Amino acid sequence: MAVALRYSRDEAPAPRVTAAGSGPVAERILELARAEGIPLREDPDLVAALAALDLGAMIPAELYDVIAEVLAWAYRANTAFASTTRGLAGS
Repeated sequence: MAVALRYSRDEAPAPRVTAAGSGPVAERILELARAEGIPLREDPDLVAALAALDLGAMIPAELYDVIAEVLAWAYRANTAFASTTRGLAGS
């Protein structure tokens, strides 16, 4: 099972569920995320909670703390990746 979220302060006050599925759909979500360089995090309990939401739904307030942790983790992962690849684009 996989779930994708989108968050932009300009669009909504909380992240929205943009994709969710299991089996081949989950594999496609993960494949697209990898292709775009989006950090992946495994958390079966969180995925189950998010997968229960309708597509396009904003995450409920009860999940704000855990989603904030995930967003902070993703930010750190992106920052670490950017620092290890600095200068490669200009090579």
